[in-house]
Amino acid sequence: MAIKLRILPRKRNEDDVKLIRYIIDYFGYRPKKMEFFYTALTHRSIELNSETESNERLEFLGDAVLDAVVAELLFKKFPGNDEGYLTKLKSKVVNRKTLSDIGERMNIRSQLNYSATRQVNVASLEGNAFEAIIGAIYLDGGFDTARKCIQNHVLRKFVDLNKLLEEEIDFKSRLIIWCQKKRLKFSFDIENEQHIHGSWEYVVQIKINGREFGKAKGQSKKQAEQLAAQETLKLLGEI
Repeated sequence: MAIKLRILPRKRNEDDVKLIRYIIDYFGYRPKKMEFFYTALTHRSIELNSETESNERLEFLGDAVLDAVVAELLFKKFPGNDEGYLTKLKSKVVNRKTLSDIGERMNIRSQLNYSATRQVNVASLEGNAFEAIIGAIYLDGGFDTARKCIQNHVLRKFVDLNKLLEEEIDFKSRLIIWCQKKRLKFSFDIENEQHIHGSWEYVVQIKINGREFGKAKGQSKKQAEQLAAQETLKLLGEI
């Protein structure tokens, strides 16, 4: 009778335990396959052998996962807003500066394997490694697990999403975010549109919980909405 050999998992060493604790503390996830996470924290500035690869491929994967999770979150958080508006908000959450800030707050450099003798931007390395760790979690635990880690741990603990979105410069975006934070119903009503002397004129009235606030006219719907939103924010004491 043939005897089946059971391959035992590699025994955790001190470095494994340290890294597992770090991933649990900052991402709320317990790694299973450690190789993914060591790779995620390995920068190409160090000398790599044939059995070791840098985190660039995992960074690529993590970037795509993070993009999808944030896109889904904003899609649900801002119903009714168009693609351009959602794209603008997403770019504020997943841009290089925000990711580098997250990596710095997580102190990823304490886990990062890179060459300090070369001229490297450590803040940038931390942002890249952060994405690579997301990629590692995706490979190790699947998309749903990665989504939960991003939403329940990363964004909740290390990103002030409301503050980040409030920095949006256009008045319509600021007003929408303000109303949604306070769970107020709002509308941008076109009261009049007419063609005068070869150009269009639009009149937009903003209502919040049924009350009329800012009202403005413009040569396009977008311009009228922006001006009405600006007037509304002034009335609300927000600018």
